[in-house]
Amino acid sequence: MPHDPTERRVPTDRRVVVTGPPRRTRPLSRSRPRTEIDEQTTLGHTYVRSLMRSQLRAALTVFAVLILLVGPLPLVFTVLGDSSSLEWTVLGFCVYPPLVLLAAWYVRRADRNEKDFVRLVEDR
Repeated sequence: MPHDPTERRVPTDRRVVVTGPPRRTRPLSRSRPRTEIDEQTTLGHTYVRSLMRSQLRAALTVFAVLILLVGPLPLVFTVLGDSSSLEWTVLGFCVYPPLVLLAAWYVRRADRNEKDFVRLVEDR
């Protein structure tokens, strides 16, 4: 069939194949906690505040146990009288070991809080 020149042609869709690298890259749609912290956004502030709360909770726990352990000692020493050997014995053998254990617990807890925070920031 011959082509009629008076007939209008309908344009067909043409497809273009792009073989080069993209000129623009899109930013990642999900936000990373480290970026949120660096840019000091509200979410980043929440992450840091969470770490600070967990550290404060551990410190207040240690402080409360310390007050309960050492706080009554002046009253006990006053009631027992002037016995410096008893005071040094109580301070050296009854108070010092729990203080060392309390300090070790606090350091382990603080390290665990920081590791959990790093794990939260690095892996999401």
